[in-house]
Amino acid sequence: MDFIVPEEVENIRKMVRRFVESEIDPISLEIDKNGCIPGVIIEKMRGLGFFGLLIPQEYGGLGLSMLEQCLFYEELARTNACIRTFIGSNNGPGVECIIKHGTEEQKKKYLPLLARGEKIAAFAVSEADTGSDVSAIRTTAERNGDNFVLRGTKCFVTMGDVANLLVVLAYTDKNAGLRNGMTAFIVEKNFPGCAVGTIDEKMGLRGSNTCEIVLEDCVVPAANVIGDVGSGFKIAMRGIDAGRLSIAAVAVGSASKLMELSIEYAKRREVFGAPISRYQAIQFKLADMATDIFAAQNMLYHAAWLMDQGQLAIKESAMTKVFATEMANRVAYEALQIHGGMGYMKELGIERMCRDVRVLTIYEGTSEIQRLTIAQKLLK
Repeated sequence: MDFIVPEEVENIRKMVRRFVESEIDPISLEIDKNGCIPGVIIEKMRGLGFFGLLIPQEYGGLGLSMLEQCLFYEELARTNACIRTFIGSNNGPGVECIIKHGTEEQKKKYLPLLARGEKIAAFAVSEADTGSDVSAIRTTAERNGDNFVLRGTKCFVTMGDVANLLVVLAYTDKNAGLRNGMTAFIVEKNFPGCAVGTIDEKMGLRGSNTCEIVLEDCVVPAANVIGDVGSGFKIAMRGIDAGRLSIAAVAVGSASKLMELSIEYAKRREVFGAPISRYQAIQFKLADMATDIFAAQNMLYHAAWLMDQGQLAIKESAMTKVFATEMANRVAYEALQIHGGMGYMKELGIERMCRDVRVLTIYEGTSEIQRLTIAQKLLK
């Protein structure tokens, strides 16, 4: 295993750290309060190439490896996590589907625009009655000449309200079942019959929205099918495996920042005539944080390295996702405990980070689903 990254990637990492500290940290409270990222920040991220991390260089992106993407997300997650969510939409499972399984025409048409951030992508799979059970989705796609007509409602679509491009999973043949009856489509927001429904009010990540996408007799050209008709489930699941590692990277980055804030606070906060860092109760919390982060970080790098070697790493990505995201929630709990009453106040940002990391054990596959995946691989 070799976790050494090229000098140019290390320079990118340092650049992201500087950008986070100078541009985003000072306005994190404002982003959370207003529920949106200022346009000037989005424009700066476009100029820095943040929207094209995953996209191959031949289509205008940076073409980073999985390990390099994880390093990038670690740094971005050290501030308001909705920033990573915004960037992640153009570097997530939906775009991965186009890169790995799209036609050359689809790639040339969409990837350069996504890499420049001129278009924002969203991945529309979940529905109100499905949750983790993808087989239960009700959205259908019926062939009509050179088009498909999509009918259904997707929910919890991250960035769906601002996305111009949606990768949608729908049944083209319900009788063929989960593995052979679903198809993935590229749906442009301006296609007839595609509309944004209810925008959700969330506990955290309040600078990026999730929403409903309503497909009411939405006409999609057959040329916008990703891969073969009936292969959508397999295509989507391969994209999700990489997405799980990106969430684990967010968990590691967020936890690292929370630990650093806790160390700084413990050194300056005095109780009974001494800094609280002198007390074993606090020292043990910090030691456990550091140990958990070290373990999660090495799991993350190993799983990412396996993917970069061409391995599926389904079990490893599931183990990394469940451990890292639950670790981040443990670290967040203890960070707030160390900060005491001040940690509960909005001004330090600890309570916001606690709210933001909570969803990490839910999206891109819940902890329960990860454990099922791990068990299935062990018992196969």
